[in-house]
Parts: sequence; structure tokens; C-alpha cells
Amino acid sequence: QVQLVESGGGLVQTGGSLRLSCAASGRTFSSYTMGWFRQAPGKEREFVVYVSRNGLITYYADSVKGRFTITRDNAKNTVYLQMNSLNPEDPAIYYCAANPASSPWAAQYAYWGQGTQVTVSS
Repeated sequence: QVQLVESGGGLVQTGGSLRLSCAASGRTFSSYTMGWFRQAPGKEREFVVYVSRNGLITYYADSVKGRFTITRDNAKNTVYLQMNSLNPEDPAIYYCAANPASSPWAAQYAYWGQGTQVTVSS
């Protein structure tokens, strides 16, 4: 069982940056691929990025490649999402999720946080 708590969301201007954090409970954090997903009003939840268990492999959605960076600190049971150059396409509730295997498919993730809101003003 893994419990996830996101933080770091907020309001930022277009072109600005935010850093999201996701803290996990339990001693098996390093056993899970960690993913970030987002869901905007009226839209389906979409994949953003994942990082492998050891942090060496990452996979980004095309929409965020070059702007977002995922990292993890297994000693702190935390995964981070650095978001730069935020634009009007990025506002959403951002969720972190844990899965034993690497996957961009939300349905394969067993554990989810409650989400954190990201808002971008023009």
C-alpha cells in the first residue's frame, strides 16, 4: 500500500515556473515507477511523465517535453515535477501515481494522490 500526497500547485503567470512534489508513505517507494498525470475541466486525465524506479529512465508526453523535468529522491520517498515555461495549455489538476511497472497508461496505476491545482494566468 502506498499513500501519495501532492503539493506545490498554485497560480503562476504564463512563462512562469512551478515545482510540484509528491511525498509517498511506506518503505517500498523505490519499488514503484512514479508518474504524473493531469486533468483539465471537461477533459480526460492525460499522461504527463513517468520516472523509473531507479530514476534513470524518464518518458515525457510531447506536450511537456523540454519544459518539464521529473526527478525522484528515493531516500526521501518523494518525486518532483519541475514545470517551466508554463502556458495556457497546462492548467489542470496534477496527480502523481505509483505503479510497479513503467507505463504511460493511467489505468495501470494502482495508487494515486489527491491532486494539486495548477493555474496559469495570461
